[in-house]
Amino acid sequence: MDGSPTLDEVARVAGVSRATASRAINGGHRVSPAALAAVQRAVTSLGYSPNPAARSLVTRRTGSVAVVVPEPDERVFSDPFFARTLRSVNRVLAEKDLQLVLLLARPGEEEERMLRYLRARHVDGAIVVSHHRSDSLADHLAGIALPCVFVGRPLSSGDKVAYVDTDNVGGGREAATVLVERGCRRIGTVAGPADMSAGEDRLAGWRDALAAAGLATDAVEHGDFTEQGGAAAAEQLLDRHPDLDGLAVASDLMALGALRVLAAHGRRVPDDVAVVGYDDIGLAETTDPPLTTIRNPIGLMAERATRMLLEQLDGTSDATPVRMVFPPALVRRASA
Repeated sequence: MDGSPTLDEVARVAGVSRATASRAINGGHRVSPAALAAVQRAVTSLGYSPNPAARSLVTRRTGSVAVVVPEPDERVFSDPFFARTLRSVNRVLAEKDLQLVLLLARPGEEEERMLRYLRARHVDGAIVVSHHRSDSLADHLAGIALPCVFVGRPLSSGDKVAYVDTDNVGGGREAATVLVERGCRRIGTVAGPADMSAGEDRLAGWRDALAAAGLATDAVEHGDFTEQGGAAAAEQLLDRHPDLDGLAVASDLMALGALRVLAAHGRRVPDDVAVVGYDDIGLAETTDPPLTTIRNPIGLMAERATRMLLEQLDGTSDATPVRMVFPPALVRRASA
């Protein structure tokens, strides 16, 4: 034979129709065991390789899953949170021979281009990470019925989509409680973005703990989950509350920025100001001093979100969107 073997040749060697050969190669639906075995023998003997485009038309599957991150690319490629998430997602997809497609988008034209890509079904499903209230991704994906799972509770239409999350209210409460129990009485917080559920919930937990202890809850500045954002917020807090003796920070990256500012102001940690971070990403062990923090099970959440999506794609999940919430855990080190 000249050139690559064709589907017609597979059908001829197997002694079946072209349609039966196609169904056998693309999943074996409505094909008898004998015909399926004959087609498999023909594929092996001929060295036939299915055309991916043709196979996609039959199965209506692309063999790829998007990880959607509505954040600027400079943040995605500098934050260990995203590296850990992507590694965990890719590891699970590789088990099923599925390709990860990374979609980044700033608000505006980039976001609209990403939504067009998803509407066109260039991927079989999506895992959405670091979403904001304004992007309305839960509404968009529910509207086009694209299988999806969110990492983090969506602030809009959370009842329409599946998600995994950690108990951010409980984690925020625990971070503040560590400082209260240490004896801190003027406790501030660098909260996360107010348009993200993690920022909103961790702040709510911090307020609960301080209110229960009869302490003021006015020392609040919001950051953007970056080191620079944490530094800027810490500067503002020290300017407004020079008597600060405790600081709960809603991410380890922001805590790194806050530690730098405290050192520049001559404030010793934990002697003058005790600090608690959030996430327990790798850098928490390498800060000076090592950071007491709340462990956020990032890898586990990403892995479970991916398996939940695969269950949707395989048709084995419940019709009602699944929600899974993991408990946070305190990791004590030297900063508090």
